[in-house]
Amino acid sequence: MTKHGLTSTLREVPVEEAIGMVLAHDLTQIIPGQFKGRLFRKGHRITHEDIPKLLDIGKAHIYAIELAEDEIHEDDAALRMARALQGDNTVLTDPYEGKVSIKSQIHGLAQIHKPTVDAINGLGDIALATIKTNTVVQPGQSLAATRVIPLITKQSKMEEVERLSAALRNPKSQADQAVIQVRPFIKHRVGLITTGSEVFHGRIQDKFGPVVRAKVEAFGSEIVEQRFVTDDLVKIVTEISYLRQQMCDMILLTGGMSVDPDDRTPGAIRQAGAEIIRYGTPMLPGSMLLMGYLEGIPILGLPGCVMHDPFTSFDVLLPRILAGDVIEEQDIIDMGYGGLIGC
Repeated sequence: MTKHGLTSTLREVPVEEAIGMVLAHDLTQIIPGQFKGRLFRKGHRITHEDIPKLLDIGKAHIYAIELAEDEIHEDDAALRMARALQGDNTVLTDPYEGKVSIKSQIHGLAQIHKPTVDAINGLGDIALATIKTNTVVQPGQSLAATRVIPLITKQSKMEEVERLSAALRNPKSQADQAVIQVRPFIKHRVGLITTGSEVFHGRIQDKFGPVVRAKVEAFGSEIVEQRFVTDDLVKIVTEISYLRQQMCDMILLTGGMSVDPDDRTPGAIRQAGAEIIRYGTPMLPGSMLLMGYLEGIPILGLPGCVMHDPFTSFDVLLPRILAGDVIEEQDIIDMGYGGLIGC
């Protein structure tokens, strides 16, 4: 065989001597009145259990592909790729027809290194399909699948995949990572401040709190305290300071995020001493979100759309923060591409 630069050979082999060899053609089984179809596909590796089945269909000999030393079967290649790519909290499926899936073992945040994925897909003869990075995943959910296109490929392809994957790994560094991994969510004690004189005085019911609480609890964290305050900058600052003293790991503020004269929340967050990473997010819904840090803990001003829209900029950032990400301005900027969810 010379396709794809391969040098493997084709030879006739008695079935009893074919264990471990690769079938060079499909084999059909016919059971009159019951079944007619493929018993073994081209590329199947013969096992001891296959011998009686082959003899039952009258096959005393088969054509087998004998691999050259520098070649690898599709199943072995797909498994070798997947092992090189997989990281923490992932599990592999058994290879089948040149494909292996990488699945999550936990509820967490998928981390996929796109530059390496692109480099691997540029090698030819192999395919790596993944979900998007920073996707929230459940146990058993597929993260990626490796696929070898030809029946046989060069060992050198696998060596290059392993080299690209190893380039990310540095066990002595916090930057150590695999191409495909899942990070668990870290339990946070979250403080919630609901601003708005109309809510504080009971003119309208608070509908923000239950929504935010459900979103936070979905990732294993909890709202430890909810505070209500009028649209008064000084009082909002006081409540922020109070929650910080309660050792909250995150502070969320709802209400007062627009440009109306009575909306004081962004100014209060600044006056409390927070570093503002970005006020204004290139995503709809959720463009009025404020992202900042106060003495190292995340503090967010949430726009009104969080109350009624199922997916906003808050839903993009929350799981990342709860998985331990430190959000930078570039992370916010990157949200614009693909960020038009609705408006």
